[in-house]
Amino acid sequence: MRLKKLAFATLLGTALISGCSLDGDDGERGPAGPQGEQGPAGELGGRAIDLTILHMNDHHSHIESDSFDFDVSSLGLSAQNDAGETPAEISVNYGGFPMLVSLFNTLSNQSSNVIKLHAGDAVTGTLFYTLFKGVADAAVMNQICFDAFALGNHEFDDGDSGLAYFLDALNSTACQTPALAANVSPAPTSAINSGYIQPYTLVKREGETIGIIGIDIAGKTKNSSQPDDGTEFLDEATTAQQYIDELTAMGVNKIILLTHYQYQSDLALAAQLTGVDVIVGGDSHSLLGGDSFDALGFNPVGDYPTQVSNKDGDPVCVVQAWEYAHLMGKLDVSFDEDGVVTSCAGQPYMPISNQFAYSYSDSETRPLDSGDNYLLTQALTAYPELVMTLPDATTQALVDDFAAETEVLKQTVIGSISDDLCLERFPGQGRSSLCDVSATSAMGSDISNIVAKAFMTVTPTADIGIQNGGGVRVDVAAGDFTIADAYTLLPFSNTLVTLEMSGQQIVDVLEDALSNALDNGGSTGSYPYASGLRYAVDASAAKGSRISNIEVNPRVAGSWSTLDLAATYTVVTNDFIASGQDGYDAFGPIYDAGNFVDTFTEYAQGFVSFMEWLSDDGAALGKLPASEYSTQSYIGRDGCNHSSGSCSGY
Repeated sequence: MRLKKLAFATLLGTALISGCSLDGDDGERGPAGPQGEQGPAGELGGRAIDLTILHMNDHHSHIESDSFDFDVSSLGLSAQNDAGETPAEISVNYGGFPMLVSLFNTLSNQSSNVIKLHAGDAVTGTLFYTLFKGVADAAVMNQICFDAFALGNHEFDDGDSGLAYFLDALNSTACQTPALAANVSPAPTSAINSGYIQPYTLVKREGETIGIIGIDIAGKTKNSSQPDDGTEFLDEATTAQQYIDELTAMGVNKIILLTHYQYQSDLALAAQLTGVDVIVGGDSHSLLGGDSFDALGFNPVGDYPTQVSNKDGDPVCVVQAWEYAHLMGKLDVSFDEDGVVTSCAGQPYMPISNQFAYSYSDSETRPLDSGDNYLLTQALTAYPELVMTLPDATTQALVDDFAAETEVLKQTVIGSISDDLCLERFPGQGRSSLCDVSATSAMGSDISNIVAKAFMTVTPTADIGIQNGGGVRVDVAAGDFTIADAYTLLPFSNTLVTLEMSGQQIVDVLEDALSNALDNGGSTGSYPYASGLRYAVDASAAKGSRISNIEVNPRVAGSWSTLDLAATYTVVTNDFIASGQDGYDAFGPIYDAGNFVDTFTEYAQGFVSFMEWLSDDGAALGKLPASEYSTQSYIGRDGCNHSSGSCSGY
């Protein structure tokens, strides 16, 4: 707590000195929430207007820049390494709040009637949250000064009190950002029960009032996060329509939903509602855009913007801006005097650094000369989504201060990774930012299977390890692996617990986890990965019949045999799903009865111990043998067998 209080004080002083814009070409945020000014119908809307919406989502405490490798083999660079070879790839720094703040500022100054929005999941995912509990995120968010922030499911990871702590930091400066969650009803004793959240906010541009309504994903937040008992999450569509109708009755005819509800759900939601014009979303980490992202090795899943129709038959523009502060979305939307969208267009913008270097030797990195720098700059900026951006100095100083406090921890190398380890939830989902979807289509995630094995390995009493796919957060690239990497991979405050379970109860757990995503509209992160356990999955089958050919090999120390439904096995897992969360219902009664043993090992620390154990034996971590993957075969929801290699979905 001392560290958090010190960081909070630092944030207050720095942000108040640097200041931040209150946004809006007319300097008005407008009335906030249901207590805002309410004139007679027609008073708040009635003129045509063009808006520019700048937005992001799901940055998950990733406040620093990242990098990707760009193919330069065809550019004819003059640079050579110590072996006389021309580099085939150059690492390009992109994203992060220092560059994003500059990009937000630049595009704000170039546009009229700007609205800046964040669609949730600002926190949880890196050491910046582990150490500062949202203070670092609030500090950099306040440099952008959003007009509205929608709560995401991970805002509740440390309970309602943890959310209140983050929102206090977010509103500790002159930049006052409304936190929106129309379908969240805090418990009477909740820390957010007194004015922390509101259903909507109103902003004014050129005298026109625009309504912005926040929607959080209900089932996922309730079941996959840790809100207080008594804090309720209401139906998304019903609540959205309720507040659209309220705003319409006030005379507001230009309405934006700011949702943390997933891209496909947003498309379906638009069709159910009357009066909605724009949906700015999050939660599914969806990259929207064109061929450029494909060419750069990323995985776009739809058009930016995606245009659909609401229940009235009027256009609705749906957008999302990927993840981890990698980019910013820019949506230009035009309304007629009746509040109907007449056009929407735009694209995501990925800020990239103008400084490039290459590996001259194992111990030396050299900058490109001016000629090579020019060639690379021309090649990169040929992609319209990539924008050379100088980092904002004030934001960079903030990030540097927070980073300095974690530097020693981040530099501690605990092992080596020999292969790129792909992240996936459902096989073939295409979530990985490191690997092509074909690499995970048949058997799912490399790293999630390894995490389950790590937990089993460091828990001597365990026969089997089970881990939910959503609890593993990033791909792992080949190279050195640090303590910080472990906490980025496994960022939640979970501990490892063991439970004694029958074979039938294990089957029930697997079936429940699949059903949570396939039948209940829950998180795809429910998908089960395991070690010492393997099976076939048919997602097209009915609940109770999706898992088959289940075999067990306790601690992967012997041979595989058919799971004995009547036998007892010791299962290690994280205490979050052990308590029945994220759809793992069959765990719940065992846990609630107290029939578990808490190892008090933080699950990221468990992975650190596994890496150190490998390193002590002189071994690097690579992909598991195919025989150890928990998903041995996978049939998708459409009945396509992914082992054929020709399936297009999950």
